[in-house]
Amino acid sequence: MTTRLPRRLFVPRPFLKWVGGKGQLLNELLAQVDRAGKLHRYHEPFLGGGALFFELVRTGRMPAAKAILSDNNANLIAVYRGVREDVDRVIALLLEHKRKHSEPHYYDVRAMNPKDDIEQAARIIYLNKTGYNGLYRENSQGKYNVPFGRYKNPGICDEDNLRAVAKALQRAKLEVRHFAKVLDCVEAGDFVYFDPPYHPVSKTASFTSYDKGGFGEDGQRQLAKVAEGLDARGVRVVLSNSMTPLIRELYAKFTIDEVFANRNVNSRADRRGKISEALIRNF
Repeated sequence: MTTRLPRRLFVPRPFLKWVGGKGQLLNELLAQVDRAGKLHRYHEPFLGGGALFFELVRTGRMPAAKAILSDNNANLIAVYRGVREDVDRVIALLLEHKRKHSEPHYYDVRAMNPKDDIEQAARIIYLNKTGYNGLYRENSQGKYNVPFGRYKNPGICDEDNLRAVAKALQRAKLEVRHFAKVLDCVEAGDFVYFDPPYHPVSKTASFTSYDKGGFGEDGQRQLAKVAEGLDARGVRVVLSNSMTPLIRELYAKFTIDEVFANRNVNSRADRRGKISEALIRNF
């Protein structure tokens, strides 16, 4: 009998907890990648936690040299660049944060202005692992504003995974840019995966504060136009979003599959659970 290892033991894997992370939908997403055929280049304009990228690298479906990873959140891209540039120093700083971990230290780190991407990487990873409910959230000034989380033993530094992540990122391109800029660099045969902030299923379900710009209905409509432009250029597109009337309307020309995932970034258990999501493709 074969024992199936928990996904948390696989490396590389996401090292940040990100709202809407795709760990639970990886099997469905990998099926779409396989359906699309051999990858030419892979673009991910809403990088977030990077779950699909790391799984593609780990399973040998895509050499990292063919990945163009981007996000509009400059602080997030700085974290990835810092880990790639000097993972040993990031680990050393995280171990120092772990040694000093306390509520006062958390707020000191939250208020600090890192001098380079490496310090920023250690700062954001530490805050992400110890902040309230594992959120990443910015206010309108672009400042991280999550309060202290009261965890008994937070996993602040996973050295093995961080080293595997650094290796996976060595030849990938990392860029700070708006998602629409993907139109400027794609070629026919490329594969683009969009994982935007989801369209809210209700007025109280919205969480789009990953960065100071937010992401509302206008952003959703612009994204749909970008997807149509990519389709016209012979680019294979996969997009995940909530299963709402607006999303079904915007992607009526595409194939929409319904999938289900648990959404657990909420302090109240009664507000968590499985929700219906849309997995959208143009092939």
